Amino acid sequence: MHDTFEVQTRGPGLYEFTDQVAAWVAQGPSEGLLTLFVRHTSCSLLIQENADPDVQRDLAAWLERLVPDATAPEMSYLTHVAEGPDDMPAHIKAAHLPVSLQIPIMNGRMRLGTWQGIYLFEHRRRPHRREVAAYLG
Repeated sequence: MHDTFEVQTRGPGLYEFTDQVAAWVAQGPSEGLLTLFVRHTSCSLLIQENADPDVQRDLAAWLERLVPDATAPEMSYLTHVAEGPDDMPAHIKAAHLPVSLQIPIMNGRMRLGTWQGIYLFEHRRRPHRREVAAYLG
């Protein structure tokens, strides 16, 4: 069983799409392993807390401090800047965070913890339509 999820972003941050994935998983086999893979090089996938939105804000702020825009003096070594000051930093962020996830499926449900959600972590400033490939086997 396979499909593609679309996640519309509005700029940097975490975008939860757990409910979409859960609804799709419920239509498939009751046991298996779900693999999610983001088909882009400037965003990531995370399993993260979904109860307190401060967690998402703090993660985004931490990553921005770790890898600032190319206009920051400490990033003056970057050469890939033709697509804007957030482009190469977005690739660096995606290189440090996962671009795929695996989640066990039991009794037709994802075995996520109580406060865990599935997020696309957008690293670019402008809106994007991101695709996440899904396979359940």
